Amino acid sequence: MIDTAQILALTSAQFFGLALVLTQFGLRFRSPLQGAAISVPASALLFLAGSLFLVDFGQWNWRGFMIFAGVGCMFPVAVTILTFQSNRFVGPNMTGAIGNLAPVFAVALAAIIFGAPLGPVDAIGVLVIVFGVTLIATARGSSQGNWSRWALTLPLAAAFLRGIVQPGVKSGLAYWPDPFAAVTIGYVVSGVLVIAASACWRRPDMATADRRGLFWFILVGVCNGMAVFTMYAALARGDVSAVAPLVASYPLATLVFSALLLGRMTINPRLIAGVGVTVLGVAALLVV
Repeated sequence: MIDTAQILALTSAQFFGLALVLTQFGLRFRSPLQGAAISVPASALLFLAGSLFLVDFGQWNWRGFMIFAGVGCMFPVAVTILTFQSNRFVGPNMTGAIGNLAPVFAVALAAIIFGAPLGPVDAIGVLVIVFGVTLIATARGSSQGNWSRWALTLPLAAAFLRGIVQPGVKSGLAYWPDPFAAVTIGYVVSGVLVIAASACWRRPDMATADRRGLFWFILVGVCNGMAVFTMYAALARGDVSAVAPLVASYPLATLVFSALLLGRMTINPRLIAGVGVTVLGVAALLVV
């Protein structure tokens, strides 16, 4: 039977997938760093406002706070910038597909920290999802243009960071079991860092950037923020090994939203096989 943690993880995947596609619209008007300097602070402000009503500060725990703040130094700020750059070079589908390696890093680190190795069915589910979204990414028509191999280091680095922060957040929630507090602290730290980075690397053309990018990146920030919050809420209720692979199914959502919003999808046997395999992997994790 599907539990709350699994529903939240799958919801997170939908928001991550939608955010990747919406980023394509924003990148038409703003650079990746400019976009991150809009989306991350916008989400931070949203969570700060919500924390006044949704966070029980009576549960404040310094260890939890420091862990959430430490995570915020990497996620979402670094992951957002890397993802936006990757989106620009290789497109949303390939970015999402390489991002499916995140559960491999997450589960491996969780096994070390919490001593909770994967069971046979879980391990098969993770591998099937990874294989499925790889088929999706390599299907003809799933990526955009020509790009250098070095560009793959961008989504790979983002996947690594997204993977290692999940066990970190899980450990922080053991001290302060409030996902909303976790996402608020992380986003505030990330927001400050990305604003500082934007100010240091400000270019003359930044002041004349198209204002239309503002709307799109605020929308991207809301989607990413909801994705992170639902992922943290899932981690508060379930194990990393159960949550991370389901969140990593977001390339499937990216594919659907790309077809709906960008009109970029060519149906072919590899794509159909990738979708089918990914769905089977998700199903395997849901029924165990």
